[in-house]
Amino acid sequence: MAVAIDQPVADFEASATNGQTVSLANLKGKQVVIYFYPKDSTPGCTTQGQGFRDQLDAFKAANTEVFGVSRDSLKSHENFKAKQAFTFELISDKEEALCQLFDVIKLKKLYGKEYMGVDRSTFLIDKDGVLRQEWRGVKVPGHVDAVLAAAQALNEA
Repeated sequence: MAVAIDQPVADFEASATNGQTVSLANLKGKQVVIYFYPKDSTPGCTTQGQGFRDQLDAFKAANTEVFGVSRDSLKSHENFKAKQAFTFELISDKEEALCQLFDVIKLKKLYGKEYMGVDRSTFLIDKDGVLRQEWRGVKVPGHVDAVLAAAQALNEA
């Protein structure tokens, strides 16, 4: 079953960079931003990741952990993270378990060809594991600022 606003998010375990295993249960007490992006080292995904990297101190001040998710391998993620000096972890979702939980696989078109791809999306989960806000079909410019504002407001609530 896919996630829904104001409903608890099902616990999950996923492999991330730095040899970490991320689970929602282990993040209780912290807010969590999970952002899904199509592919490592592409222009939009790089710009989006840099935005989260550059605002990470503000997210941490708002008691919020940030994770990026794509279907790329951990090796690809490690290279992308190192090249861009990301200070947050990237989750590899090759089996698409998280993509399905958050319902981000959509029919897309590129140069007239249709394919199933990741719809750029971001989710804000509160300290009790409840989904509080979602952004789907994200356009990169200004997006990180909007997510940060929502995380700060939720932390102060």
